[in-house]
Amino acid sequence: MQVSMAKSLSLAMPSGLKLAMRAAVLASVVSGCSQPGGRPPMGVKAERPRQEAFVRSLDTVSTLEATKEIELASQAGGRVQQVLVQGGNSVQAGQLLVVLDQTQLRADVAALRAAAETDALTYQRFKGLVSQGAATALQRDEVRAKAIGSQQALRAKQADLAYKDVRAPISGVMGDVTIKPGDVVQAGTPFSRIIRNEQLQARIDIPANQANAITKGQRVQLLDGLNPRPLAEGRINLIDPGVNNASQTLLAKATIANPQGLLRNGQRLRTRVMLGAERQWAVPFAAVTRSFGQSFIFVVGSLEDLERDPGKADLKALRRLPKGTLLALQKPVSLGPLQGGLYPVLSGLSSNERVILSGSMGVRHGSPIRLKP
Repeated sequence: MQVSMAKSLSLAMPSGLKLAMRAAVLASVVSGCSQPGGRPPMGVKAERPRQEAFVRSLDTVSTLEATKEIELASQAGGRVQQVLVQGGNSVQAGQLLVVLDQTQLRADVAALRAAAETDALTYQRFKGLVSQGAATALQRDEVRAKAIGSQQALRAKQADLAYKDVRAPISGVMGDVTIKPGDVVQAGTPFSRIIRNEQLQARIDIPANQANAITKGQRVQLLDGLNPRPLAEGRINLIDPGVNNASQTLLAKATIANPQGLLRNGQRLRTRVMLGAERQWAVPFAAVTRSFGQSFIFVVGSLEDLERDPGKADLKALRRLPKGTLLALQKPVSLGPLQGGLYPVLSGLSSNERVILSGSMGVRHGSPIRLKP
């Protein structure tokens, strides 16, 4: 029924109207076939690259060391009686940490104190006897010398007794404690450390070929590889004059403030040294694509540009496009680290090229495009 109606309508239609409809259909077919794949050009935004200021940096590694680290050792030997701290404890300067056996020394101190008191009383008595003529001045002086010697012997023994108490010389955090009650320690043998982590020194390994780029005062950032924001910052305050022969690195040091204690002595971290700033051609993050580790951008070009490097583009189909049709050309580029949403272009882009900034989703090398205002 529908077929017969179409036929009847066709027979009833004037011949001039028939020709007009056929021309419209043919034009639409030609228009649809004028682009590869039958799709109209994609609308994109593009502009010439502009120069921006980028910070030049050097990424390397560093090891943190405490600026204040004290090895603990007893000034006297003996058997450990008490260990009053553990590794990781915070301690204050003067705090008692370890007590050694003091039994014999305490007995010696008591005996010397009694002798010193007796000698002092004897001296006072001889002073009175001399004034009465019952003793000579020589006898008094001999007794006085003995009393002084007794006091000095007492003080020396009290000092030895004090050495049996090991106290913290500075405030900080205890390291691993390697002794326990009952152990016998030798004088001067270290058994732990006290570390102050509030301020650390970063020992930075600078490759020898970058040594001339390092100067005092340059900013240093410590990174953990997960958080894009730096863990801490500091400035270089020391540069070693020589290069390590084995590692071919130059040692630089930077003081790092660590008020919250997030960093630790001995920690090894990625480190970024800010070498300075320079102006370079920039492209936005959205304009960059990556494939197998290579960065690419799309620029606006012509068929003549494409023919110099066609890649996998269908030149036969593209040559049928209207003259002057714009094409997207994919270009490999070398980029620096992303800074503020922009990449510095190290190579692969000239200043007179127009970079496609948006609308590049689905664009391929050789895709017809039209520029959006």
